[in-house]
Amino acid sequence: MMNRIAPFALLALAVALYFALPYNLAFLTRILIMAVLVLSLDLVLGFAGIATLGQAAFYGAGAYAAGLFAIHAWADPIAGLVVAGVAGAVLAFISGLIVLRAHGLTLIMLTIAVAAICHEIANKARDVTGGADGLRGIRMEPVLGLFEFDFVGQTGFWYALAVLAAVFTFLTLLTRAPFGLSLRGIHESPERMAAIGTSVYWRRVAAYTLGGAIAGVAGALSAQVTQLVSLESFSFTLSAEALIMLILGGTGRLYGAVLGTLVFMFVHHWAAANDPFNWLFVIGALVLAVVFFLPRGLVAVPTALKRLGGQNAGS
Repeated sequence: MMNRIAPFALLALAVALYFALPYNLAFLTRILIMAVLVLSLDLVLGFAGIATLGQAAFYGAGAYAAGLFAIHAWADPIAGLVVAGVAGAVLAFISGLIVLRAHGLTLIMLTIAVAAICHEIANKARDVTGGADGLRGIRMEPVLGLFEFDFVGQTGFWYALAVLAAVFTFLTLLTRAPFGLSLRGIHESPERMAAIGTSVYWRRVAAYTLGGAIAGVAGALSAQVTQLVSLESFSFTLSAEALIMLILGGTGRLYGAVLGTLVFMFVHHWAAANDPFNWLFVIGALVLAVVFFLPRGLVAVPTALKRLGGQNAGS
């Protein structure tokens, strides 16, 4: 029941926040974009069990691909999403062929290295990417030829929300399909899945590639809405924060990825606004509390409350 209600509850919450915070649409849109990125990480880590700290590599590839495509080819937003998705998928597939042959700490270090290499390439290719100054001059056409991007951010918000809903629906169908179920099996016991004839390596490569495509779409959203791409798109901090958001919400639960993003971003915003120098203590305390008391993430709160209620009733 929870799995069916949660997506509609999150959608209703997004619409409510739009009307409750009309002057913070840029911040709300950033949450939606980050949610798409965290969903891509959930597919890779939560379902396929691939430990990574380099998801920013595909996010940045999508951002630069969408920005360059808009500047030099066609400024249509939907076409830019497709190009960015392809860019993220290609980078994920090529790098995945190498990094997914490793395991454990070696795998994590290789994913970080891929993002670091992409960061350095973007920094050195100043004539193409703008280097440390960022990629500027991005001008987008109206979405579907009807809705122009406005200064207030209304179009950007609804555009990002529509893309998030589409990605969420796609991943819901994918994870319930045989392919998604096989990923869960690989996550739990790759040896058993290999014993029944499943190609574990290529299934992991496919999941990694799909995750890269979705991360690329998230990067495209950021480039199109802000009309700027910076080297921070490849930063380790972005990958680490996405992982923290996923852990907070709960891995292997798509709505947990969205919930974790929402909670992290609001706590981050509130803490940084109240104490710009020590806000990391608040984030650290939140993560520790979830890890110790809710190891399955915030999605486990209803189950924990029900269990607590049953214990109180029994006593």
